[in-house]
Amino acid sequence: MPKKSNGESGKRPTIRDVAARAGVSVPTVSRVLAGNYPVAPATRAKVLRAMRELDYVVNAHARALAGATTKTVAFVVDDVTGPFYAYIARGVEQQAASEGRLCLLCTTHGDPERELAVVELMREQHAEAVIVVGGAWDDGKYNERMRYFASALDRSGSRLVLCGRPSLGEDVPATVVHYDNEGGAYAMTSHLLSAGHKIISYMGIGVGLSTTDERIRGFRRAHADHGIKVDESLILPGDFSKQSGYEVTRELVAARDDVTAIFGATDMVAAGVLKALREAGISVPQDMSVVGFDDIPLASDLTPALTTVHVPHEELGREAVRLGLRREATASDQVVLGTHIVVRETVAPPRRRT
Repeated sequence: MPKKSNGESGKRPTIRDVAARAGVSVPTVSRVLAGNYPVAPATRAKVLRAMRELDYVVNAHARALAGATTKTVAFVVDDVTGPFYAYIARGVEQQAASEGRLCLLCTTHGDPERELAVVELMREQHAEAVIVVGGAWDDGKYNERMRYFASALDRSGSRLVLCGRPSLGEDVPATVVHYDNEGGAYAMTSHLLSAGHKIISYMGIGVGLSTTDERIRGFRRAHADHGIKVDESLILPGDFSKQSGYEVTRELVAARDDVTAIFGATDMVAAGVLKALREAGISVPQDMSVVGFDDIPLASDLTPALTTVHVPHEELGREAVRLGLRREATASDQVVLGTHIVVRETVAPPRRRT
């Protein structure tokens, strides 16, 4: 008859129970659990078999106190319901699973203080990599604290990965996995200008957000290279949502009749733009050209299908995990993935609206 396990008697099995069942010492079981010390294959097999028989669950708190990592990748994001973040999250989860890690999702709801608190919590939990996704805030105190956490994570054997945001400085031990925001915005703006548009509205500025700063740089640079002056009154604030694009567009078309193209800061903004234009009886692209940024699946499903900038979402997530788990990572680790425009049905040469 098989020996009755501690779990069957109602008592939670301990590492000593595992050692006794496997016929090895407690330090040997600890080495098997840590996974970073050489153990003979036959001995490892005995320990793992004993763990299964006893239904032994590793005490994560004890492992943390011992300084071990938790085989966990933390994914820190503004709002996972947004398509942009969701597809990066899928890449993170797929790569984490292939690396034998669990993926822990943490949301910040756009609050920089909450983001910093989550990063600190993940450091305390000994996550192997902490991947922070999305634009960063242009705030001295925020950046100072993030640099501190990058160093603290590095000292504890973990790694801060900045995904879709710029570096904190050459001397900061953090990995950057970014995409060419400025280049994408430059290419798309050039596409509109080459089609003959001269009065273009950029819609959806997040004040102090790195994503906005980079895209606006590309927008301005394209105008300068084409010898066309930017109309500053047409660079409009708003968040990255469909509702924002809808509301701002209604205000724009009521106030101006000379705008011939709208560059939505994201595809969701552009979706709101299209809805407002449709309600106003303004045809796209005959009367107004509209473009977006991100190339989420929604973009090709819109009517008409949206011309946009493609961002390699899933590859961003996978690369963030791959580099974050590299033990030989250095402070200068930085990868910038390319972007390109996807031409669909929402751009045509301009004509005056009546």
